[in-house]
Amino acid sequence: MTDAFEQLKIRSDHSLDELNSRPWVRITSGILAGAAGSSEIIKAFREQLLGMDISSTISEVGTTGLCYAEPIVDISIPGSPRVLYGNVSADLVPELIKKHIVGKEPVIDLALASVDSDVPGIPRRENLPMMQKQIRIALRNAGEIDPVQLDQYVARGGYAGLDKALSNMTSDEVLQEVKDSGLRGRGGAAFSTGTKWGFLAGNPSRTKYILCNCEEGDPGAFNDKGILESDPFTLIEGLTIAGYATGASNGIIFIRHGHSEPIDRTQAAIDACYGAGLIGSNILGTGFSFEIEISLVGESYVAGEETALMEAIEGKRSMPRYRPPFPAAFGVWGKPSNINNVKTLSYAPEIIRRGADWFKSIGTERSPGTAIACLSGHVKYRGLVEVPFGMSMRDLVEDVGGGDKDGGSIKFLQTGGPLGGILS
Repeated sequence: MTDAFEQLKIRSDHSLDELNSRPWVRITSGILAGAAGSSEIIKAFREQLLGMDISSTISEVGTTGLCYAEPIVDISIPGSPRVLYGNVSADLVPELIKKHIVGKEPVIDLALASVDSDVPGIPRRENLPMMQKQIRIALRNAGEIDPVQLDQYVARGGYAGLDKALSNMTSDEVLQEVKDSGLRGRGGAAFSTGTKWGFLAGNPSRTKYILCNCEEGDPGAFNDKGILESDPFTLIEGLTIAGYATGASNGIIFIRHGHSEPIDRTQAAIDACYGAGLIGSNILGTGFSFEIEISLVGESYVAGEETALMEAIEGKRSMPRYRPPFPAAFGVWGKPSNINNVKTLSYAPEIIRRGADWFKSIGTERSPGTAIACLSGHVKYRGLVEVPFGMSMRDLVEDVGGGDKDGGSIKFLQTGGPLGGILS
C-alpha cells in the first residue's frame, strides 16, 4: 500500500465513522427517483430536520435498482436498525422523522426492507424477490454512497484496486489479470477485454487514449447512466486502471447530453479525484500520470459505434469510419485509442482488488461475472439488476422481475433495444 493511499484510507474511514455517529438519511435522486418526486422529499427532510435542530446528514444517492419502489428513503441512526422506506411521499416525512429518527423505532407499516439486521415484520433487503438472485459488483455501491463523496467510496474498498496495481503490479501483470478474469466487453460485442487492452498496450506512442462510451441511446436502457448517477468513482477508478495497464496517457468519458445528473456527478467525482491525487500527475506518488475529462455530444444513436464516437469527440458528425486503420493504431485525433463500455470498466477495480479467480467463480466458464439488466414494462418489479451469467431469461423476468404485474403470463418481450429481437 502506498503511503498516500494509506492516509486517504484513514481519513475516509474516520469520515464514515462520523457519518454513522449521527442520523444519516440517504434519499434516492437522479433521473428515476426525480421523476417520482424525490426532490420534494429531500426538501422536506432538510427543512424539518433543520427546524427541529437535529444534527444529521442527508445524502442524495443514486438508485438502488429497486425502481418500482422509488423514491426510497434509507434511514440509519445509532442504536436503531437501518431501514429502507419505499414509494415515500413528502407528507410521510414528519412521521418518519418523529418515529424513526426521534423515537428510534422503525415505522413497520411503511418499511420496504431492513439492512444488516433483522427487524420483526420487515424483510431483509437481500430477501426481497428482486434482490435474492443478485450478485452486485459494478452496482455494489448503488444507493450506499453519496456519488460525489470520495471518502465514502474509499471507505467501502474503493481505490484499493488501483493502489494494488500501482504499488504491487507491473502494467503487464494488471493486463494479464484482466485477461485471466475472462472479463468480456459489456457494450454488446462480448470481446475479451484483456485482449482488447493488449492491442493498445502494444502501441509505443506516448499519447494514447482510453475512451469510455456512455452514449446509451437504447429505449429502456438506463444501466450505464445508473452507474454514473450512483457510483461514478468505480468507473473513474476502472478507467485509470485501464490507463495503467495499456500505458495510456488520457481518458475521455463520452456522455450523451440531456440528463444533468450523470454528467454533473461524474464531473464532481473527477474533480474530487484530482484533488486527492488519484488522477493527474504522479498518482499516489507512484510516477504514473493519467488525465480524465468528459466529452458531451448531441443525441445521435449511431454515436454509440466506436469510430463514430471518436468522430463526435472531435466535433464532427457522428459517422462510422472505414477500417482499417483500427482505433488501436489510429483513433481519436489520430492517436492510438481503446473504447470500452461503462460497465466493462466498472468491473476492473474489483477484479484487481479481489483477483481473477474470484471473478471467474461467478457466472459461467465462457462468460464469467455478472450481467446488468434493465427491467421495464409490464413486470411487477421494474428496475436495475445485476445477476450472474447463466441465468435464463425466464428466471430474470419471472423470478427477479416478478413476472406480469397483474398475475397473467408474459406473452413476449423485447431485448436489447431497437437492435434486439422479440422473444415469445
